[in-house]
Amino acid sequence: MHGNVCELTQDCWNGSYSGAPSNGSAWTSGDCSKRVLRGGSWSNYPDGLRSANRYFSSAVVRNSFNGFRLVQAL
Repeated sequence: MHGNVCELTQDCWNGSYSGAPSNGSAWTSGDCSKRVLRGGSWSNYPDGLRSANRYFSSAVVRNSFNGFRLVQAL
């Protein structure tokens, strides 16, 4: 869903996708004091709402435009 909140992921921050897991698992190496945020929130401009947006936030920051999505692996 676009525009609700940015999705906080389990992935640690890495500046590029070089060396990223190819099996869909979380990337647990890199700068783990920062976590990857995906998508955009109600506070972004429309061009920031695409799901491919990727940036980082401190792992301990909480605010009204970051959230998370629970996923169950089958």
